[in-house]
Amino acid sequence: MAKLVLTDAFVSIGGADLSAFVRSVSFTYNADVQDSTTMGSDTRTRLAGLRDWNMTVELTQDFAASGVDATLFPLVGTSVAVEVRPTSAARSSTNPGYTGNAILSSYPPIDGSIGDLLTASIELQGDGTLTRNTA
Repeated sequence: MAKLVLTDAFVSIGGADLSAFVRSVSFTYNADVQDSTTMGSDTRTRLAGLRDWNMTVELTQDFAASGVDATLFPLVGTSVAVEVRPTSAARSSTNPGYTGNAILSSYPPIDGSIGDLLTASIELQGDGTLTRNTA
C-alpha cells in the first residue's frame, strides 16, 4: 500500500487552478443514515439516505488580476465546477480527481491580525452529484 504526504494537491474552482495558493484542503463525502427500526425489533436497523459532500480550502491571499480575490469574489453564492486531486499530476487510478458543482457559501477577502500571513478560508458545499474520475 502506497503512502502519501500531501504536498502538491490540485484544487480547481470555477475553472481556475488555485493550487499554487492552497495551504490546506479538507474534502468530505458522506451519506445520511436513517433509522428504519420498527416496533417489535430488538436491534436498530438503518438505511443509507441522501449523499452530501463539501470542501474547506485555506488559501494564501492574492489580489492580482488572476489571483485568489479576483477569482473567488464574484463566485460567492453561485454554483461552480470544482475538482480536487491528491497531487497535481494527471488523473489516474492512483491520483483520482473528485469533480462536481459546489456553492461557494462564504469568502473572507481580509481576515487577519498584525503580522499574520493573509489567508482566505472558504467552504464549498456540494450542489449535486460528485464523481470520482481516474482518466
